[in-house]
Amino acid sequence: MAPEDRHEITTAQADIDPDLAEAAARRRLEGTRPARLGVLLAIALGGMLGTPARYAVGRVVHVAPGSFPWSTFVVNVSGSLVLGVLLTLIVERWPPSRYLRPFAAIGFLGAYTTFSTYMVEADLLLKDGHAGVALAYVLGSLVVGLAAVYVGIVIGRLGSAASGVRE
Repeated sequence: MAPEDRHEITTAQADIDPDLAEAAARRRLEGTRPARLGVLLAIALGGMLGTPARYAVGRVVHVAPGSFPWSTFVVNVSGSLVLGVLLTLIVERWPPSRYLRPFAAIGFLGAYTTFSTYMVEADLLLKDGHAGVALAYVLGSLVVGLAAVYVGIVIGRLGSAASGVRE
């Protein structure tokens, strides 16, 4: 296939023929702009729902200063579980959709879960002299989060197997 027939060209080709690079970039943008806009909209809508969901958990699960950050822990672990179930069902059971994964996994769960708060809370615990709590929080979140993803995958596959869908 000739380079001008592909969306991707090498840096060397772009250096040799700037018109080729410009034409490839134009084809790439023209062919994906509406799809990208729709995907970005799906992500934004998901995020608009995930953020208040995280806020609601924070309002229900109160955390005393210097103690284990249960609110963020609950959010991140539950988000990991849902991500495992959701992506397994999307990949193995449901028909392909351009917008479901960006909406749910990137938008909703990306806004619902929080790595930045997790790290800030761990840092504050360390700075305030609660190294044991910080260590338990960091390691506990990692181990329990990975276990939650695994359990979510198992749940998703059980749902797929029960409906006779391929594995």
